[in-house]
Amino acid sequence: MPYHQLFAADGLPKAARQQLPSFSCVLEMLETVRNRVWEYLASAPLDQQFRLWLWLLQHESQHAETVSILLALHRHTPMSRRLGSLDFAGDGIVSSKIDQDSVQTKAVYLPPATIKLGYEGLDGVDNEQPAHQVLVSGFWLDPHPVTQAEFRAFMEAGGYHTSAYWSPQGWAWQQEAQVNQPRYWSEDPAWDSHPVCGVSYYEAEAYAAFVGKRLPTETEWERAACWTLDGHYQGLYPWGDDWPQPALGNFGGHVGCPKAIDSFAAGCSKSGLADLIGNVWEWTSSWFEGYPGFHAFPYRGYSEVYFDGQHRVLRGGSWATRPWALRGTLRNWYHPHVREIFAGFRCAQDAYP
Repeated sequence: MPYHQLFAADGLPKAARQQLPSFSCVLEMLETVRNRVWEYLASAPLDQQFRLWLWLLQHESQHAETVSILLALHRHTPMSRRLGSLDFAGDGIVSSKIDQDSVQTKAVYLPPATIKLGYEGLDGVDNEQPAHQVLVSGFWLDPHPVTQAEFRAFMEAGGYHTSAYWSPQGWAWQQEAQVNQPRYWSEDPAWDSHPVCGVSYYEAEAYAAFVGKRLPTETEWERAACWTLDGHYQGLYPWGDDWPQPALGNFGGHVGCPKAIDSFAAGCSKSGLADLIGNVWEWTSSWFEGYPGFHAFPYRGYSEVYFDGQHRVLRGGSWATRPWALRGTLRNWYHPHVREIFAGFRCAQDAYP
């Protein structure tokens, strides 16, 4: 198979992308491409191509996260075994000990506000643009992603087998999938304070119904991540506009797994919302679609082909997301049945039932 077909965007159907040449052959191709890129960069008109190179950096970061997914699927290592391989009593960065007094447990009310949804920066990808004004009604948002301990209550109450908690589409999926727990589940109580992960949109939606709540829209999520309680812009991140640092969240692969929900007080929003950036991608109830006035860049296959009414939006990044692909405006998208290791969620409620 020609390399240009195998590696070009839209050159090969996704179902056929597992039919790869040998590993050594792929590495040789990678080395060839990288060498040509370095040679070109020496004379490239970067001032004219700057947006493209910023996009390439972010897109490579997204592919690096995909590789992490593949490695997790290959190993299928239970969380409890991964936990045992890490030093949780060492430098304080990798600690699962939870101080209950430090954890915000009550939902945060965000009053109605008009915000600018999206991001017009040169490093913004096409589906973040154009930024536009939207009015967000008041709502309540949980202070952290749903933990394993919280999700266990759903499992023990028979949530996976109670159709009342599921949407018709979700129940149809569950009847076929016949799952009884998240894909990356651990019975080790040391993981109780960590975000549940490896859940599909349907599982997240069912849990939210179980506790009398719902999933947030992506507009609500961005309002919480980038705007203050009184509706003023606070920055691309919950802590402002400072570049992501390890003390602010769990991202970039520094830890290699989710962390306890109270691990990054410095990265919380001023309203006390934790883990909006990093740890796990968070399902929202929104379908992935273009913003008004959308223009594809640098090619239609990057975003536009997924505006098909079959992908739900996730927000916030995960423990494997590199800093270049992190910000409160960035949008990820999966089919609702997908159960990735990086996917978790938090719940929301209407202001008035």
